[in-house]
Amino acid sequence: MRVEYDYDTCIGMFQCVAEWDAFERNEDAGKAVLTDSEEREADVFVRDVPDDAELDAKFAARSCPVDAITVYDDGEQIIP
Repeated sequence: MRVEYDYDTCIGMFQCVAEWDAFERNEDAGKAVLTDSEEREADVFVRDVPDDAELDAKFAARSCPVDAITVYDDGEQIIP
């Protein structure tokens, strides 16, 4: 499973931070940051989801009010 995070789309509600500790607050920018990720294209960050964090990653994606977080499993988009 992997997660993609669109930093530009983020509006800084930080609901993802409450759901998964891979997201951290960046108060200066007013946006969340996906830790241990790599930038695949401009402002889109990607990281693998550890097996023990799959549920947390799904909750983080579902909690995002602007769908800035997408979860993929075996290459297929499962959320949103």
